[in-house]
Amino acid sequence: MLLNLSDLSDEPLQSQISRQLRAKILSGEIKAETMLPSIRQLAREQKVSVITVQRGYEHLEREGLIHSRRGKGFFVSEIHKEAKKEMAVQRLTEMVKPQIKLAKEEGMTKEEIRKIFDELLKNF
Repeated sequence: MLLNLSDLSDEPLQSQISRQLRAKILSGEIKAETMLPSIRQLAREQKVSVITVQRGYEHLEREGLIHSRRGKGFFVSEIHKEAKKEMAVQRLTEMVKPQIKLAKEEGMTKEEIRKIFDELLKNF
């Protein structure tokens, strides 16, 4: 499984794992009921500790994105399209809200912030 983990990032490795897997699941790159690599296998592939992968998987399991089957491993959960969208909206809101608050505290207007978002979206 191809993940792009970096020791140089401020984001903990377990968060990088869960974030990148979440993105692959929500985008449909990893389909429902797909078996994920075992914790040990992913740890070996990514050259991280087993505990790091375990914590990343636990986070995804709490979110309902993956589930475990005793003796079988971890699998991607069936998530309806509406739920996927709701999760993406929630995640975006959590990430953007503090940045908007900071911009407002620094004196930017709603219109200026909106203009920046519009410009950024043009690039996608």
